[in-house]
Formats: sequence, C-alpha cells, structure tokens
Amino acid sequence: MVRNFDKYDYPSVPRNEATGTRLYETPEGHLVPSVTTILSGTKDKTGLQNWENRVGKDEAKRIRNEAAAVGTSMHITLECYVEEKKREYDFSPVHSQANKMADIIKKEGLQYVSEVWGSEVKLYYKDQYAGTTDLVGMYKGVPHIIDFKQTNKPKQDKWITDYYLQLAAYAHAHNYMTGTEIQNGVVLMCSRGLEFQCFEMNEIQFDKYSYMWFNRVKQYNDMISQSKNS
Repeated sequence: MVRNFDKYDYPSVPRNEATGTRLYETPEGHLVPSVTTILSGTKDKTGLQNWENRVGKDEAKRIRNEAAAVGTSMHITLECYVEEKKREYDFSPVHSQANKMADIIKKEGLQYVSEVWGSEVKLYYKDQYAGTTDLVGMYKGVPHIIDFKQTNKPKQDKWITDYYLQLAAYAHAHNYMTGTEIQNGVVLMCSRGLEFQCFEMNEIQFDKYSYMWFNRVKQYNDMISQSKNS
C-alpha cells in the first residue's frame, strides 16, 4: 500500500456544533449538515422503533453504546495502520474485540488497496453537506471511496442502502473539491463474530444512489424549512 497523502491538498472543514446539530463550516463560510445527520433525519425509523420496543429501551441503549465503542476503537486501529501511527493499546474487552475485527478488515479488505490519497478526510459539496470519509484511494486498481463498518451481525445487501448513499455523497464531494471522477465505493465490514463482508458500488449503481442521495438532501432541507416556518 502506497501512502500518497500529498496527492490532494484537502482544505480544512471544521465541525461546528454550537447549534446542537453536527454542522461543518466550509472554506466559503457555509454551515452545512453532515451526511450522517441528513441520513438519520430522513430515515424511516419504524424498524428501529419496533426493535427497541421488543428488547426494551435500556437494552437497546446498551447495545447501541457497546456497538459505538467497538466501532470507534476499530476505526482508530485502522486509521493508525493506514497512517503508520502507533496505536495505544489497552486490555479492555472492547479494544480486544475491535482489534480482532480491524485485523480481519486489514487482511481481507485492505489487501486490495494499492494507494491511499487520504485517511479520515473531511469533504464537502457546495453549500449542501459535508462529512468525513474513512479512506480515499485506489481499490482493485480503480479510484474508490472506502468506508469501514462494524456490525453486530452480518448484513444483507438490501439492509444497507444508507451505506451506499454515504459512499455516493462522499464521491460527489471529493469530485467537487478535487476534480476527480470517482464513481466507485466499497464498504469493508466485519461482524462481532469476525465475519468479513465487502459491499461494492459500481458506476451504474453510483447513478442510482446519487439520485436517491440528492432526494434525501432535498427531503432534509424541506424538513428544516418547515420546522423554521412552523
């Protein structure tokens, strides 16, 4: 894996949470919502609510918090690996689990990454949205947006539409900022049971998910406008 972090000069896109909502400030001074905020705000939460009702609020909160802790730790381990930084280890169960999952992603997924242009890159698209992508570079010889995911249980493709929308959103942002023409993305996922999954978005799917993504952006903006006028 070649670390070519100087290929693009990514500008600073700092977070601004003064309003209580995760916003990013673009170089032009626009305060824009994050990709995850838009997806969360426009997502059908019926299934999630049914699950919470089934397991109970306390158990649902415990599961969410544990998954978030494992996911964060796994991401940090992978970030340190990509950037060739020393990872401070501890012996907690969360870290041990996350480290095993990161090792699976390194072995099964990152073997196909030949060149890295950016890690934890903050991206923005015009005055519409911003966010942070895990990795940008060459995957199987083609420019890709690359995202790492942890999951409690293996996923089916039909369950992860929002992950594809996230890839499309970051691809458009990277293309806007740098002039690239990225139309591919990949989610590298590992379950708590150490099962690896890879979900790839090709050029044809990119058009489909781009259309869906910008519809979600419009839906979010309409919701914000309505709340301000109510």
